[in-house]
Amino acid sequence: MLKVDIITLFPKMFEGPFSESIIKRAQDKRLTNIQINNLRHWATDRHQTVDDKPFGGGPGMLLIPEILFECIEDLKSKNSDSHVIYLSPQGKIFKQNKARQLSKKQHLILLCGHYEGVDQRVIDTLVDEEISIGDYVLTGGELPAIVIVDTIVRLIPGVIEGEGGTEDESFSNNSLEYPQYTRPAEFRGLKVPSVLLSGNHAEIKKWKNEQRLKVTKKKRKDLL
Repeated sequence: MLKVDIITLFPKMFEGPFSESIIKRAQDKRLTNIQINNLRHWATDRHQTVDDKPFGGGPGMLLIPEILFECIEDLKSKNSDSHVIYLSPQGKIFKQNKARQLSKKQHLILLCGHYEGVDQRVIDTLVDEEISIGDYVLTGGELPAIVIVDTIVRLIPGVIEGEGGTEDESFSNNSLEYPQYTRPAEFRGLKVPSVLLSGNHAEIKKWKNEQRLKVTKKKRKDLL
């Protein structure tokens, strides 16, 4: 079972996304265990201080190293084979192949930065990799953490119903997904491709492969 520990200053941001749909079902089926950890729980002063001004000046505040070391080392001590990820705009862009790799881990620790980020010593010493969900800046790492957890959890065997439920999706084979249709077979003069109604599985598979290539060439040539 994949266990995910998220370190954040804003735990309520995760309540909605993780209590609905596929992520909730995965937790109910005990295919994953997601824990939201409030970083302030490791603070030692009565004000629960977690940040301070950066040396050398500059805007904003940095999460201080002492508390992050305590928090991450505490979480790692309770688990084996922990993999620590810092959500950062400086990280490598998150892609489907990385999601598949992470879905096979035993324990993930996702560190959500905030303000101006975290003390560099935390990154140099405790972080295994930095990940970004795009070339833009958010107010914190919470939204990227939600995106990454959602992407990873749905790849865990048994989470998506049906054999091979995620194998034909976009990016699964460096291509986009083929067009899909449902009832009615004709709507306002718009018809479903006849091959999909033929019952000929070989021809349907051929059509899907052709459409994947066609759609990818049209929308994302860079994937080919």
